[in-house]
Amino acid sequence: MKFIVSSSALLKHLQQISGVINANTVLPILEDFLFEIEDKKLTVVATDLETVMGVQMDVESKSDGKVCIPARILIDSLKNIPDQPLTFNIDKSFSVEITSDNGKYKMMGENPDNFPKAPVADDANNFTLTSSALLNGINKTLFAVSNDDLRPAMTGIFFELSKGAVQFVATDAHRLVRYKRTDVTNSKTDNFIVPKKPLSILKNALPENDEEITVSYNKNHFFVKHGETHLSCRLIDARFPDYKVVVPVDNPYKLTVNRSDFQSALRRINIFSNKSTNQVALSISGSELTLAAQDVDFSSEGTERMNCDYDGEDLQIAFNAKFLVELLNASDSDDVVVELSTPNKAGIIKPTEKLEVEDLMMLVMPLMLNT
Repeated sequence: MKFIVSSSALLKHLQQISGVINANTVLPILEDFLFEIEDKKLTVVATDLETVMGVQMDVESKSDGKVCIPARILIDSLKNIPDQPLTFNIDKSFSVEITSDNGKYKMMGENPDNFPKAPVADDANNFTLTSSALLNGINKTLFAVSNDDLRPAMTGIFFELSKGAVQFVATDAHRLVRYKRTDVTNSKTDNFIVPKKPLSILKNALPENDEEITVSYNKNHFFVKHGETHLSCRLIDARFPDYKVVVPVDNPYKLTVNRSDFQSALRRINIFSNKSTNQVALSISGSELTLAAQDVDFSSEGTERMNCDYDGEDLQIAFNAKFLVELLNASDSDDVVVELSTPNKAGIIKPTEKLEVEDLMMLVMPLMLNT
């Protein structure tokens, strides 16, 4: 098996899928890329048994074949080779020889028959949406996914499908984000949970444009194909919590603030907060919002005032400043509305401007005020 490929093009494609490979793998072959050539097209695949990701590119080749090549040594060598055509020669014992303009490099490959087989999209349902819609859905919710392995249902994004719409929901029990798109071609009501890792890798591979993407899923797996890139992963087999019961039905007080000003003030005040709680107290009265934080252990405290537009009774409520900053990051509008009611009831954050086809709702649980 022999083929010629551009070093920079190959490196770019390999870096796109290398995030799938774990540092500590259960099988040595999972440290490899699977290279497969068919009709002058090279497909490279990486897997960790849960997630499979592959890319396809054109190469010069006279024969078909496949081989497994160690990922780390291949990527490290490509990073240090200037852009030029490379010739790969693979013999029957799977020894790999790479020839460049000035050098020759050898490494031992492995038998491709031992590489795990990718799942097949049998009995799959699918829906279509634009690349930017899927990217927004992931970006606006992924940060709120839980890292608690004892609650597996919350360690991924919940996809909730209805006719002509899809909702992306993520929660870690302290905050919740729900992002809805209505520019989706879908006729079925369904739901499933996709793990965090494959979605993190996918968001780095997707372009922010209006190209249509077909997303497929069956009972056990999730599949996405875009251009020369394809990804499949195992779904989380758990029941997502009934998030609708925690969303307050009536939060009558409305606080409107400039998003970036509020974010900057939270970052400054959070420096003086207790490092385990990141607690910042918000006192709202008339058109003034006061942010205050203190760390009794280090005798540090900070307060800051800013203008706001508030419709409601005077209120004092505390939140985790770090969570608020991350939630505000998910909004694209200049101003945000924070809907509140009492100091022990969740606050809801919504952007003041949004696209017609989207709806973003963010919820954050309050902290008990230091008295």
